[in-house]
Amino acid sequence: MTEPDLTDPQYYLNRELSELAYQERVLSEGTNEGNPPLERLRFLAFFTKNTDEFFMKRVGGLKQQVTAGVTVTTPDGRTPSEQLDEVIEAARPLFRRQDTYWQTELKPELAEVGIGIRAYDDLNGEQRDQLRTYFEESVLPTLTPLAFDPAHPFPFISNLSLSLAVLSTETGEDTTFTRIKIPANQPRLVDVPDTSEQYVLIEDLIEANLDMLLPGLDILDVSKFRVTRNAEVRRNEEVAEDLVDIIEDVLEQRRFATIVRLEVDADIADESVSILTEHLDVDDREVFHREGPIDYEDFFTLLELERPNLKLPSWTPQPHPRLLPKAGDSRNETTAIFDEIREDDILVHHPYHAFEGTVQRFLDAAANDPDVLAVKAAIYRTASDSKVIQSLIDAADNGKQVAVMVELKARFDEKNNLEWVRRLEEEGIHVAYGTVGLKTHTKTALVVRREEDGVQLYSHVGTGNYHSETAKGYCDLGLLTADRDVGQDLTKVFNFFTGPTLDERFRELLIAPVTMRERFTEMVRREADHARADRRARIVVKVNGLEDPKMVEELYRASMAGVDIDLIVRDICRLRPGLEEVSENITVHSIVGRFLEHARIFYFENAGDPDWFIGSADWMTRNLDHRVEAVTPVEATRLRNQLRLVLEVSLTDNRRRWVMQSDGSYEQVTPDDEPVRDTQEILMAATDAALERGYGPGMEVDMDLIEEGLLIEPTADGGVEGDRDLSATTDDSDGDQEGHSGSGTTSVFDRYAEQWYHPDSETYDWAVRTRDGDRRYFKTRDGARTRLRAEYETPS
Repeated sequence: MTEPDLTDPQYYLNRELSELAYQERVLSEGTNEGNPPLERLRFLAFFTKNTDEFFMKRVGGLKQQVTAGVTVTTPDGRTPSEQLDEVIEAARPLFRRQDTYWQTELKPELAEVGIGIRAYDDLNGEQRDQLRTYFEESVLPTLTPLAFDPAHPFPFISNLSLSLAVLSTETGEDTTFTRIKIPANQPRLVDVPDTSEQYVLIEDLIEANLDMLLPGLDILDVSKFRVTRNAEVRRNEEVAEDLVDIIEDVLEQRRFATIVRLEVDADIADESVSILTEHLDVDDREVFHREGPIDYEDFFTLLELERPNLKLPSWTPQPHPRLLPKAGDSRNETTAIFDEIREDDILVHHPYHAFEGTVQRFLDAAANDPDVLAVKAAIYRTASDSKVIQSLIDAADNGKQVAVMVELKARFDEKNNLEWVRRLEEEGIHVAYGTVGLKTHTKTALVVRREEDGVQLYSHVGTGNYHSETAKGYCDLGLLTADRDVGQDLTKVFNFFTGPTLDERFRELLIAPVTMRERFTEMVRREADHARADRRARIVVKVNGLEDPKMVEELYRASMAGVDIDLIVRDICRLRPGLEEVSENITVHSIVGRFLEHARIFYFENAGDPDWFIGSADWMTRNLDHRVEAVTPVEATRLRNQLRLVLEVSLTDNRRRWVMQSDGSYEQVTPDDEPVRDTQEILMAATDAALERGYGPGMEVDMDLIEEGLLIEPTADGGVEGDRDLSATTDDSDGDQEGHSGSGTTSVFDRYAEQWYHPDSETYDWAVRTRDGDRRYFKTRDGARTRLRAEYETPS
């Protein structure tokens, strides 16, 4: 058989369309009746936020390429012009779906439970009078009407600013176009007087009282509009003298960048559209007519209402059980965290574990412990009131050597990071801004501490930013370790930030752009070799994006060799699963839940001696080749079991999981008549159970959830936990007779034929009836066998 040409565009999905497919999954959660109303509203607001960024970054970049005459095709065979056309047409029905659901379903449903976004004309006379007074006193002074006529040039329209387009005339005079910017420093949702949880939109309030702003005019039409500008503004770093100057220049250029989208009211006057498109240099296909409110992002404020019955149950990040005080513990509370880390690695998982009690505590301890000599950290994004930054400043004030890498090129956080750079430098802290040609995306910190037996290195390697706010809503992992090899590797990485070159020799860490691609490629190929030799071979990878064509090709080849591959990819994925003779052994999953899935986990089965990794890098070309990234191995079995729990519940989730089809579309997995398995709910319960148990691992691992043999670990006797006989057939000759009661010549399935069955399910192939009358569901025969033995052959 001729081997397929794996560079053929038919084997690759388009990056931009794949990202839009993810936004469609976000939107689907906003229309999913299984979510309470305010949770649905949250997803509608996130859809707006996400698509705003998508148009600024991705559509802006495509338009820039088209304008420059670029015709080079992407791996899927599309030119920039073709991608731009397809992306705009794919986005249009998503916005219509958002508007229709809001207008016809969610807005009326919220009104029924007392939360109203009211039309101004529906208010009674007294309410309108009070709002008119409020407008006159509080809103009117902040407004600036900008007329467009022979005496006034067309006004500048800032990015993502909401505006009114007003057509007016004086009796017998020509029509005048006036732009009124909706003030961003005023509440978008204005309280209706003498009511509770009733609002009018400020743009509707302004429109209803235009006679006070534009007196003596005949108003012909009032419509809302909003522009989105390109964020892909760059300068050549190679010829720049100062990276700070570059970033400041980029921020200034963005204000005046090309417009890539114009959103307007569905019933806007043709004359207004004509004026806007002409003077904003927008063509007709870039105009989006909106039936609902333009910009749902301000609806996030409604989530603060005290209406728990309209939301998912609240979740508060919990302390890590390893960091709880021990009974009779006489250790210094400040430095106890170092003792714990030195005793054994700690795996933290946000938002299940509180950032403040884990990572922040680690940095606070480093700042205040007199035995700490140096603290180093890499900051990509951080909170505007960052306690992380304050800890670094405190460390410097306390005489520590402090070095901080602040990535100025972190998109949309450039201004915030510039302010932190200046603050840190004012405190006398050495700050590195970034690296020419590379972004620094590592989530790493290093503490150097003097101890009785010499200098010890304590490291944090994570998947998420040092950001206390996003840590409450992003699922991220972090390893706290005293492993000296990891510490030495991080020392080299931090030396690169301030020195001239990046070392290419590392003991434990996988570092991009020098070793990571090579090591990942080796491990994928190793699994393929194991499969060809009939040894255990499996790959499970959880990332945010899989875009790199070379990694896709490696995964295709591994699948063709017989490797079983599960990819849990939150959003962008170029790989096509389920293609005959190419990717039949690959399944692509995506989890969209109440928290943003952001952790990266890598599992390679390696013939029964598996490798586990976590870190900052996705399998995207930018991460592997154009960013400084760090991925660390996870060695401790108890920590691997936590990662195993995360992956296995993700692979069997039947509430938040979507499965990609070979054409790039996704189908959501539903529970039907099976028990609901919601990954994030399970992990919250596992965190609570661990806290109730007390000192120990960060999550209580329910073996019922991971007994199916999906992933394995070596056991003390040299075998593997979750092992399966690769030579086993599908009949009942299981080779399991010896050593079990009631053995003889029959298998456990024959012996307990009444206690199991094949459920009508697309997710599970086996169901076992338990002694207490419950049922347990399994994807594999081995899982069902193990459960039958545990239920009926293990003495109680």
